Amino acid sequence: MAKERKITETIDTKSVDRLARILGTFDGNLEYLSSELGVISYVEGMKIRLEGEAEAVKVGAKALTALVKLAGESEEIDESRIAYCIELAKEGREEELNALSSDTVAITARGKQIKCKTVGQKAYVDLIKKNTVVFGVGPAGTGKTYLAVCMAVSAFKSKQVEKIVLTRPAVEAGEKLGFLPGDLQTKVDPYLRPLYDALQELLGLESYGKLMERGAIEVAPLAYMRGRTLSNAFIILDEAQNTTKEQMKMFLTRMGEGSKVVVTGDVTQIDLDGKPSGLVHATKILEGVEGIGVCRLTAKDVVRHPLVMRIIRAYEQAGDANKEEKSKKSADGGEQGE
Repeated sequence: MAKERKITETIDTKSVDRLARILGTFDGNLEYLSSELGVISYVEGMKIRLEGEAEAVKVGAKALTALVKLAGESEEIDESRIAYCIELAKEGREEELNALSSDTVAITARGKQIKCKTVGQKAYVDLIKKNTVVFGVGPAGTGKTYLAVCMAVSAFKSKQVEKIVLTRPAVEAGEKLGFLPGDLQTKVDPYLRPLYDALQELLGLESYGKLMERGAIEVAPLAYMRGRTLSNAFIILDEAQNTTKEQMKMFLTRMGEGSKVVVTGDVTQIDLDGKPSGLVHATKILEGVEGIGVCRLTAKDVVRHPLVMRIIRAYEQAGDANKEEKSKKSADGGEQGE
């Protein structure tokens, strides 16, 4: 069997600042890219040279070219961003990254611009802009909830809505809520913490507190939504995989005039003890309805540590293997039955 041809590619970063962003602390970013692709890298002035097997070097050159463009937009370059660029380069889609740096979703209280980090996130944000109801379905770390909160805050600041309502179902995930002290609101507050944190980052602690006091921001368990009509509001239902079909229908019919709804969830983390998930059911029957968008994010859209992406993929592969094994056993049983 013939060995694969070795080649060399050189990418010009064009400036010291871009080179520094791409290299990272102690050249950690470049070392990560090299190890992921199995190539050797050298820094020559403001250029980066890659050596290795032809396919790996070509992918690395495409990924680096995309990273140079991102660095030129003062985008943060880290391992998760590099891993994503490599994934897109392998599929020949690296040019799609160009649209990400041009669109600011929100600005934090400290002035930091929040932008989409993946093509999937960009599609999700675009769906929220265009539709009245959007379902964001995907694994942990894809930014489903955070981006929804960003869009809610942007809509509130631009006076498109008068109120932000954030809610989650109070479903036990191995924990027993009944043994926790306080009323239902107090018991589920820890579950709502990611929503509080996102709001405080975007609005600042003082503004967040004032808006909560006057009722312009409401964070409550799903049980508190029953019987209400929410008009001129941006409403987010988080952890929606843990709603029943009845709860989901109840929630979606709370929407009043001038409101927008975003429903987020991870269908691989359902804690309903065998009951059908309202999120799974709703996306099946509502996809394609005018005014409703469904965005399915994947492991490629994970923007946490690259290891999170690998963990999700390992679980997906294990799940696929279990399905195949069950299918095989079922087929063997059927044959024996005959």
